[in-house]
Amino acid sequence: MSTVTSSPASAPTSDRRARRRRETIEEILDIAEAVMTEEGVNGLSISEVARRLGVQPPSIYKYFPSLMAVYDALFDRGQRANLAVMRAAMADARPGLDALTRGLEACGRWSLANRALAQLLFWRPVPSFEPTADSMEPSKEMVALQRAALADAVRAGELGPAADSDDALYLVSTLISGVLTQAFANEPELPWGEGRFTPAFPKLIAMLPSLYPPRSTRRRAR
Repeated sequence: MSTVTSSPASAPTSDRRARRRRETIEEILDIAEAVMTEEGVNGLSISEVARRLGVQPPSIYKYFPSLMAVYDALFDRGQRANLAVMRAAMADARPGLDALTRGLEACGRWSLANRALAQLLFWRPVPSFEPTADSMEPSKEMVALQRAALADAVRAGELGPAADSDDALYLVSTLISGVLTQAFANEPELPWGEGRFTPAFPKLIAMLPSLYPPRSTRRRAR
């Protein structure tokens, strides 16, 4: 009974094909991101990506079944990049409000440097697009990191117990998104920390102890 074996050259050939496919996918996404940056997030089209890649539009469908699939891959790319900068900034910070502030400021810097992806992530410039569960997965870790920082702030006596809650998490999210919305609308070319709006973020975070007062550890004078 003979055994069919694959040619020794077949595995390297398969690896080369897989690598080339991954490289082409990344090239398509790079071009798509450039189109969104230049033409607006809703200005992305398969035909324009194909034109810039130097192929016919049907060739793009070998890699992405639809325009929405391209948006979803861009969403996933943005989520993972944003998570990476938040995680790195918080790892180098003191647990609590310092970590929360540094993590969100890192996301703010990333957003201003990657405006098209940030708009896709945090606003709804393409009403017909809904990210898949897989591409939303990194956002769960971002939420968990922020919620853990709030819990650390409570344990450190920086905030009161009520800050360890979804309510406080939503409030913090509103603060950072509000600052970014103003910056995007009025000063999109300025980096984080310059202009009228992003420098206000640390001041907004500094208001949290007033909204969630920590329990006093001092004994009242009798």
